[in-house]
Amino acid sequence: MQSQLDVIQSLPPHLQPFVATQDYTNYTPRDHAIWRFLIHQLAYSLKDAAHDTYFEGLEKTGIGFEEIPRLEDINQRLNKLGWRAVAVDGFLPPAVFMEFQAIRVLAIAVNIRSFEHMLYTPAPDIIHESAGHAPFLIDIDYAEFLQRFGELGMRAIANQHDMNHYEAVRELSIVKENTESSLEQIKQAEQAVEELQNTKVVPSEANLLARLHWWTVEYGLVGEVENYRIFGAGLLSSLSESQSCLDDSLVNKKVLTINSINTAYDITAQQPQLFVTQSCRHLSHVLEEYGRHMCCNAGGSSSLIKAQEAESVVTFTMNSGLQVAGKISRVLCDAVGNAIYVNTQGPTQLALNGTELEGHGIDYHGEGFGSPIGRLVGVERCLSRYSVDELKRHGIRIGKPATLRFLSGITVQGTLINLLRRGQTNILLSFDKCTVNDVDGNILFDPSWGIFDMAVGDSVISVSGGSADQDAYPIYETPSLSAHTDVSLRAEERALFTFYSELRDTRDGDKDPTALVNRLIQQDDIDWLIVFEALELAMAHKLGADIQASLLDKLMNETGESADLILQGLKRLGLD
Repeated sequence: MQSQLDVIQSLPPHLQPFVATQDYTNYTPRDHAIWRFLIHQLAYSLKDAAHDTYFEGLEKTGIGFEEIPRLEDINQRLNKLGWRAVAVDGFLPPAVFMEFQAIRVLAIAVNIRSFEHMLYTPAPDIIHESAGHAPFLIDIDYAEFLQRFGELGMRAIANQHDMNHYEAVRELSIVKENTESSLEQIKQAEQAVEELQNTKVVPSEANLLARLHWWTVEYGLVGEVENYRIFGAGLLSSLSESQSCLDDSLVNKKVLTINSINTAYDITAQQPQLFVTQSCRHLSHVLEEYGRHMCCNAGGSSSLIKAQEAESVVTFTMNSGLQVAGKISRVLCDAVGNAIYVNTQGPTQLALNGTELEGHGIDYHGEGFGSPIGRLVGVERCLSRYSVDELKRHGIRIGKPATLRFLSGITVQGTLINLLRRGQTNILLSFDKCTVNDVDGNILFDPSWGIFDMAVGDSVISVSGGSADQDAYPIYETPSLSAHTDVSLRAEERALFTFYSELRDTRDGDKDPTALVNRLIQQDDIDWLIVFEALELAMAHKLGADIQASLLDKLMNETGESADLILQGLKRLGLD
């Protein structure tokens, strides 16, 4: 069995800082009771609503009903499916989350929702991540769809608004789950999210893809509009919404098409509409329809301009294979829209096949990078494909002055001091005392600026979000806030947890619970969940009607969200 440490060490270095470890001893007896109640309740309420794969998947992925699962156990099951699992601390940057999916790693939040937020929590927790996402990995088509989603998602171009929204949502989830947060703190966090959601900005490529993820992976239905089942993890892990979504008078159902990316979502409210997919293959077809229009697959000047507008770090790839990662600040185009010159500003990285070129990291290119794009006058094919001897015949040789005249009218004049080749491909020419002018004589590079490193390539074939080599050029900071809150236990809480433990020991050992149940009945200030577990024991051991009635009386005194949970639980016990 792989340990958590083994799995973490097998990850790419830039992903490791986002991984937490599951310290199983940190879960309290109440945490395990919360898990037990909710998983039993979800299984009951979803018996006719969830896709059949869900229940088969719970068993095959090591998701038990009686206690919070151990990551090692989940991993042992997922390994047989070609997947792994890691613990994480709350929300991850979307691109990081997607990269985990791309390498077939399920990111599972290490925390479990609080007793106060059993019905719904805005924070990702182990119930949502494990019992919601893991079961469907047993379906090969779904697993392939999820991996492909990750591959596209990690390459989608995000903008600063996306990152601001991520930070705000993460903070809201933390504040709401922290029992010590004040009402004012919660209000401020909610307002921050609401303001960002109401800000009118053109949705980024990553945002549109996130919408598709929401309407499928998180809140998806499968079947037909008139006859559907739930497969979205967000619905499968929510007692309230998994029921309300079935009411067609409350929630409109639409056939899933690529048009779903035009529908925004609100994480703080129940969704007024959901989308129904016919099958996992249908999911993949819709995803690929979006993917083929993404900048990572389209390339060209339009993708470069989208990246410039996003004002975020992207990687554009030349047809020579050279990758340039940085914030695009300028894109010059000719009369027919071809990109002829590109500039980045700030730290920039040059790479090949996802590995930074030695000497061409963000320290060396700290101020930015610029290069012409296109073919040379009198040169029949891309300069990247020329041999060294062929380059010499065109007057391009190391240590000698050279003049490169592009069809766009851009001219590069300087002394070639280095030719970087990989395999039989030219990818970078470096010039000293170099001047670069456009067709009108405007200076694009001045000799006083230093060495001019020119990307070799006549077209941009891909533009992706993020840096090419994230180990050498990390752009995502580890989460700024910790989702895990350690609150020291008060004496009364320790007493409550003792009751939870005694109930568990009694249930597991099949002991006579009469004395324990009677002792609980005498308590005035205990969790309703303790009383509910005591009622389960009393019914299982056929204790007297008066004992069961006393426990029911205690439960009926609860109000609000607790009352809703209790009523659902009693229905499961046949006491509605």
